[in-house]
Amino acid sequence: MADAFSVLRRDHEKVERTLAALEDGPNAGSGADQGELLARRKLTQQLITDEAVHEAIEETYFWPVVRDRMPGGGELADEAIGQEQAAKQVLHLLEQLGAWDDGFEKLLREFIAAARDHVAFEETKVWPGLREVLSTQEISELGEKLAAAKEHAQA
Repeated sequence: MADAFSVLRRDHEKVERTLAALEDGPNAGSGADQGELLARRKLTQQLITDEAVHEAIEETYFWPVVRDRMPGGGELADEAIGQEQAAKQVLHLLEQLGAWDDGFEKLLREFIAAARDHVAFEETKVWPGLREVLSTQEISELGEKLAAAKEHAQA
């Protein structure tokens, strides 16, 4: 049985690995060749896709539970969704650029910082309180919904 926090944590870990690879990888400013820049663009596109799926699933299943069950959950959900909307705007701009274009690296650095802040917000400000108000069974049921939605989105 899936645990909601485990499902979300796996997504966060995957995003962090991708962010680290993009942060540490060769780029136009460091003299990357055309093949490296194309690989960087492909990795960025995968990040955009992964984020779109993750955020859509959270908005459908996770944030409504936070709103309904946690004291102050509405404000926490609003803040998190606001962060997600801002990140989507940056990702949309990144999607329009190639890794060789002016502005790509600046936008990417902006997204990396925002993504890390958002993950920290969820894991430190939201998850502990939600763990307190949900039963083990409810956490498992939410995890099953998250996992099924993710599997369906990837099919």
